[in-house]
This record gives sequence, C-alpha cells and structure tokens, in this order.
Amino acid sequence: MTRLKHVKQKSTSSYAGFSQIDGSHPIQDQVPFSHVAYQARYRPGGKVAFFNFTLAKEMGLIDPGHVHEMNAQLEAMLLQTFSLLIVNEYDQMHPERIDKSSVKPKLYMATRYLQLQHSDRRGLSSGDGRSIWNGAWQFAGKTWDISSCGTGATCLSPASSKSKTFFRSGDPYVSYGCGYSKLHEGIIDTLFSEILHRNGVRTERVLCVIEFPKGFAVTVRAAENLLRPSHFFLHLKQGRWDRLKAMVDYHIQRQVGNSSWTVPAGQNPYDCFLQAMTRNFAEASARFEADYIFCWMEWDGDNILADAGIIDYGSIRQFGLFFHEYRFDDHERWSTNLKEQRGKARYMVQTFAQMIDFLKTGRKKKIGRFARHAAVKAFDKLFLRSRRLQMLRRMGLTEALSDELLTQQRKTVLEFEKSFMRLEYAKTKKGEYRVPDGKNWNVLYVMRRILRELPQTVEQNVTSADASNLLQQSLAWAAHDDAHAVRPAHVRELVHMTRLYRQLMVEAASLAQTDLGRLMKVVSLRTTKLNDENRITGDAVCLLAEQLMAQRRHLSSKQFHKLLELIIREQVLNPDYQPSPFQPQLRNEARLEPLVRRASKTVRSYREGL
Repeated sequence: MTRLKHVKQKSTSSYAGFSQIDGSHPIQDQVPFSHVAYQARYRPGGKVAFFNFTLAKEMGLIDPGHVHEMNAQLEAMLLQTFSLLIVNEYDQMHPERIDKSSVKPKLYMATRYLQLQHSDRRGLSSGDGRSIWNGAWQFAGKTWDISSCGTGATCLSPASSKSKTFFRSGDPYVSYGCGYSKLHEGIIDTLFSEILHRNGVRTERVLCVIEFPKGFAVTVRAAENLLRPSHFFLHLKQGRWDRLKAMVDYHIQRQVGNSSWTVPAGQNPYDCFLQAMTRNFAEASARFEADYIFCWMEWDGDNILADAGIIDYGSIRQFGLFFHEYRFDDHERWSTNLKEQRGKARYMVQTFAQMIDFLKTGRKKKIGRFARHAAVKAFDKLFLRSRRLQMLRRMGLTEALSDELLTQQRKTVLEFEKSFMRLEYAKTKKGEYRVPDGKNWNVLYVMRRILRELPQTVEQNVTSADASNLLQQSLAWAAHDDAHAVRPAHVRELVHMTRLYRQLMVEAASLAQTDLGRLMKVVSLRTTKLNDENRITGDAVCLLAEQLMAQRRHLSSKQFHKLLELIIREQVLNPDYQPSPFQPQLRNEARLEPLVRRASKTVRSYREGL
C-alpha cells in the first residue's frame, strides 16, 4: 500500500479545525431534555500524553502528511481544545473559585441517558457523570462526535443522584463521583480500542489523552456516532413521544448523512431504523461470543453504542478462554455473562420494537407484547447465522466462502457447531470461585489451540488415541491438576468433529474451485493468525498500562507513541486487515525492543486470563 510522505508542519494554520470543536452539537437544539448544559473552563497543568495521529488524519483534523510527532503548536492547540473542567453546580454555588477569564464562550453538554444504577429507572437524573461532549466535527461528508471523560462531576452521576448532593470536581472522598479519570484508564482505553478496531470490531476510539498531576487525565474519544440505546430509552420510559421522535429523527438523519444507512424510496424511515438495530445487535452479540468479548449489556442500553459498537472500556473484557460463567461484581448487582449477552441484546431489540411502535401509533404498549415481534424473530435468525459464520471464520475460511458453505452445507455446519460448543462449554470440576472483580468457573480446553490443529487432521483418520492426545495438549492451565480432565465423551466428540471438519473442507475446496491441499495451506495460515493465543486480555491490558506508565518517564513522546503502535500491531490478528494509509512507517529502535518484548511477555503470561 502506498504510504503518504510525511511533511513536518511549521505553523498552526493546519490545526485550525480544532478551534471549531467548541461544545456545539446539533442535539443541543434538536432534542429537548437530551442534556444538561455546562460552561467549561480551561484546566491548567495538563500535557498531552497520547495523540492518535492516524485517527486525527482520518477525521481531517491534521494534514495527511503530518509527521507522527508532537510539536509545541499542536500540543498547545490540543490543550486549549480538550484540557477542560466544567463549571458544575458546586462551582456555581462557590463562584469565587472560578477564574472567569478561563471560561469558554460556548456551552458543553453532559447527555442524559438511562442507567440501571439509578433507582428511578426512567433517566430523570442519569447520564454522563464525568464526561462532556466536545462537539461534532464534519469532514469529507461525515460527522464525528467527540467527547471527553474526566472533565468534572456532573449532576447526572450515580453519586449525585443517590446523595442528592452536588460534588466538587476532584473531591477525593467520592471516588467515581469526583468526576475525574485516571491516566491508566486512558492508556487502557487507547490500547483496547485500537486493537479491537483493527481486528474489525466496532468501537469508539481514543483521539487524545491529556495527563495532569497525581495520575489524573482527560481521555478524548471519537466515533461517527456516540449515541447509545439508552439515549433513546429514557424518553421511551418517560413516555415522552415528542422527545423520542426528535432523538430518533436526529439519529436517522445522522446515519443517512454519514452514509451508514440508506432509506429506500417509499420505505418508512422508522422501519429502516428497527432493521438496522436488529442487524447490528445480532451480528455484534455473535461476534462478542465468538471472540470471548465480555460487554455488559443490560436492559438500559447503556454500555454499548447504538450501532452496537463498544464504548466505556471500564466494563469491557477480552477473555483468553470461553469463560462463560464469569460475572463482574458491581457491588449492588452481578453482571451478565458471555452466554447471556445474546439475551440482553435480544431484549434491547424488543425495546426498540416497542419504541418504534410507540412512534408510529402514539400509544406506548407494554414491553411484553413485543416478545414475539417480527424484529425479535429476525434477531434470533440473524444471531444464529452470524454465530455460525463467525465459527467458520475462526476455522480460517474467508467471509465469502463461509457464507457460501453455510448456505450449501447448513446441516453439516450445525452439527459441527454442536460438537464444537460441547467442548467449548466444558468446565472443570473445581466449580465457581472468586476473582478480584467478580466470580468465575474455569473451562477445560483452549479451543483456539484445537482450531489451529484441525487443518492437520484432514489427511488422516483421527483415532480415539489421537483425539485424546490433542485434548490433553489443549487443556487450559487451570485443568492440569485434574487427572481425569479429558473425559471419554469429549474424546468421542472430537473424533466426530474432525470428520465433520473434513467434510466441510472438502466441500469448501469444491466451492472455491481448488484442490483440497491448496485450500488447506491457506486455511492453516489464516487459522494460525486468527487463533493466536497470545492475545491481550483484560488482565493483561491492566498490567500493561501500569508498565507503560512507568516506562514512559524514560522515553520521549515520539518513542512512547512508537512503543504503543508496536504493541498494538502485534495484536492485529485479522488476516483480512487493511492498514490505514495514515499509519506511520516504523523503523527498528534498539531502545524499544526490550520494552516490546516485555509487553509480549505480559500478554503471554495472562493469555488464559480474564
């Protein structure tokens, strides 16, 4: 791929776009009761810890040929734009604390949305508790949303709602309610979001991280649309048809304007909305299950974007194994687990169906009446099809060949899926146990290891002894203490699965109009990359962020950015990934090599973790 020549910028003229990110957003005028408006003031003492040059180029915020290196002019512009602290209710009661000359001229919004942590469950006092939206940015026919986390305590946080009190931003006695965020959170968000984005998972991305003394930071996020289902659901719960219509109309207009959706002539836009939501959440929940991505979806529609992309990495995990019994302990409640994500996504589609019916008829009916709605039935079909396509992808087949094989050999694919899932769901005898942030139950097998080995079984007649050896080699570390972990039923299942696998590969070769041997060479290469066990987990990324925070003290800004890029590139396990033309060309640097090796070791150490 042709790389763009880097030309170092010499003036701030190419940074003029940042001055347009001033809090202005069309939702402020178009959707009533959508936000709480706040003045914001410049927050001194900050410096740029990370800037996503690649994303900034894709958004048109900097020139395509800008060198991937921070300079004084760019840092000053980033700080002026994003180093912000809101003038919240506590500040308004203590105006003597505020330097009026530092206050920005326009208002910023903390958006309202539904949250299960709030007892009223109608979204009357919930939403962005420590974030503001910096505004909307338009470039090349697309509109981007930009928001910042850690900009001060709003009246929409759970802490304010429960205590009926307004807090001073940075108050150390209210933890999350203080409105600040930590630098290590920003680094985690940066790593996780870029890794998942490059592996084909929809997600918000980090544009910038600004650090402050005592380990605090503001993390700036961007996406083509940052609305969540919960932004719609609060108006539905409150029975406010007018507000709901304004929000849905805005969203449709935005998606069509960004060329994300098309509304065919003569079709009701609300039907297109429901179809898109059904498709997005079916495909995303299937992908999360296939890739062991824990995303705590709930009835409130809070922890996920409206396009089913990932947001707020504090509640996101990527497991090394299929830990389908893991639950996060949120003090007052337990989270869903991997198996239940499908049901929660299905319930959100049911809620969207209720919502669209409300918009069409003007009468809000009970949610139970939509349990067998056409959209819910469509979700079930789309989910199962998407999960099977994801399984074929994990086996090393291309998207087009997977789709054709599922159509032609549906019965065999379903039988293979059943065998595969019986092994994937197999658990140790130890039972449930506590982990630092919840509870878990270990699984027996590393199924990615089995998937990597399956291509070698095509040319042989797999015996029970062969299957037993492969299962023994594929035992998870937590199962090695169990002398009888490999059970006879599992051996029989694997023998059966290898025979089905061969049938599918023979048919795939026929559909691809190639011989079996040639196909298997391609499949083997693809499945080896797709099922690399050394992928970053939630445990690994937390430790890695701590290591990076310590290492960056001894690195220049350019070196730190390069180190992050090298770590991210090692985690791109998508064989079909096409790099952005704006990604930097990297040259070997001896000083960074041991740091990259250490990062890789950290990932390996926690590859079977949560």
